[in-house]
Amino acid sequence: MNDHSTPILASQGTPCLLVDEERMERNIARLRDRLRAAEVAFRPHLKTAKSWEVSRLLMTTPQGPATVSTLREAEELAAHGVKDITYAVGISPDKLTRVQKLRAGGIALTILLDSVEQALAVAKASDPKDPIPVLIELDCDGHRSGVKPQDATLLAAIAQALAPRARLEGVLTHAGESYEARGSEALSAAAEQERAAAVMAAETLRAKGWPCPVVSVGSTPTAFSAQSYAGVTEVRAGVFVFFDLVQAGIGICTQDDIALSVLTTVIGHQREKGWTIVDAGWTALSCDRGTATQNVDQGYGLVCDLEGRPITNLIVTIVNQEHGIVAARQGTPRSDQEFPIGTRLRILPSHACATATQHDRYHVIGAGQSDVTAVWPRFTGW
Repeated sequence: MNDHSTPILASQGTPCLLVDEERMERNIARLRDRLRAAEVAFRPHLKTAKSWEVSRLLMTTPQGPATVSTLREAEELAAHGVKDITYAVGISPDKLTRVQKLRAGGIALTILLDSVEQALAVAKASDPKDPIPVLIELDCDGHRSGVKPQDATLLAAIAQALAPRARLEGVLTHAGESYEARGSEALSAAAEQERAAAVMAAETLRAKGWPCPVVSVGSTPTAFSAQSYAGVTEVRAGVFVFFDLVQAGIGICTQDDIALSVLTTVIGHQREKGWTIVDAGWTALSCDRGTATQNVDQGYGLVCDLEGRPITNLIVTIVNQEHGIVAARQGTPRSDQEFPIGTRLRILPSHACATATQHDRYHVIGAGQSDVTAVWPRFTGW
């Protein structure tokens, strides 16, 4: 769906989602090269991109491997020939019909669970001649769902509930608390905690006689911070493809690495308040405030000029449905910089996943950043 005659950004309809192709490709190469040097497999998480054009650049082969967060993503990838997919969200029994349909179409789809109840449902739905492969989700840091890696009793009970109709494939964990880490030492510690938890659980299962060929870890902060992958078979990460202000605040990237932005137009002013009003509200930027607890609060996004250069201390401070309020960051001098009606600005996102999901397409910017060289559709839904 390329259109090499698309007008320059100055006349592009707004708000719209821009992706800097050169930055994106540099981000992908950075992690791929790191994992290749460590001799560990890469299973990119495609939940951020939700786009075939981006996914094919992320995956190491056209057939995968890939990670998804919805069955809709799995179905879209399958339609493009991807064969090796992990659905990395705990399974609910009502989704097993769709899982089996994908598997019947030749897709090696692995699912995730963390309870005996789920395991029993999967075993009941599974065909012993083609058992559903399952990963046990681990809670490595108290961030979200999962089995505690030291809970040998529950791990064994889940494995037993899966047998013999389903197949235990291994363990998977996500170091969500790494998003709260600050500094290289804390990030390395989070990565090691993630690795050690996954390896511990895998060794526990193996000691009880259960095969555990897959030991899967991953988050963007830990993928770039791990000092060792000993015992790990694969790494997953997703938001790194675009990066965002949260990742820049953690220290995993710089603002110059952020490949995603929202193009917006100035539509008004409240000069007595120091406000510039733009046509990108929460429907374009999302309501994510991921940097609110970081050292620098970037509001709902960092304001840049049309070339993507940040404007000192200007952020989106308030969002309504279709209005964004641009003003100086709290604690900094008020900005009275005048942006005439019709001025085009770009907003770097707080959280790339949340911002991207507000849009149905990417407008791809070439190296010069003045022309839209392609339009890439996004898929949504569950």
